[in-house]
Amino acid sequence: MKKRIQIVNFILFLTLYNCGSVKNVVPQSTNKKLLEKEFQKFKNTPYKFGGTDSRGFDCSGFVHTVFKNAFSVKLPRTTTQMSSIGKNIKRNQLKIGDLVFFQPSKKYKHVGIYMGNNQFIHSSTSKGVIKSSLTNVYWKKKYKYARRILK
Repeated sequence: MKKRIQIVNFILFLTLYNCGSVKNVVPQSTNKKLLEKEFQKFKNTPYKFGGTDSRGFDCSGFVHTVFKNAFSVKLPRTTTQMSSIGKNIKRNQLKIGDLVFFQPSKKYKHVGIYMGNNQFIHSSTSKGVIKSSLTNVYWKKKYKYARRILK
């Protein structure tokens, strides 16, 4: 009986692995290190509408570049497109690497990357690439939802 259970478990493992359910599972500490490395590389890079490199980033350009560099994940280019992928996550379930979305105005959306401890990295229009707190009065009021891209 034990042998049969081991065989079933092994087949289940192979099935899940081949379906991608086990692939690309990275510990949170590794995600944090990879994201922190990208943040340090681009910290204080100025905001530039449509920017996608160290000469300047808009918010989605920064997120797009960080995910490509840190995780080899190609995200859509715009905030609106990013907001429709991945899995919707409640604020109290945030994990490092989740995308956090804000609505600063009726027409404008903003995106950043959650870093743990209520912190997120993003390209702000006034300060460029920075780390901010979700508990900050401004960001707390403008927060809308989060999406999980990484497994």
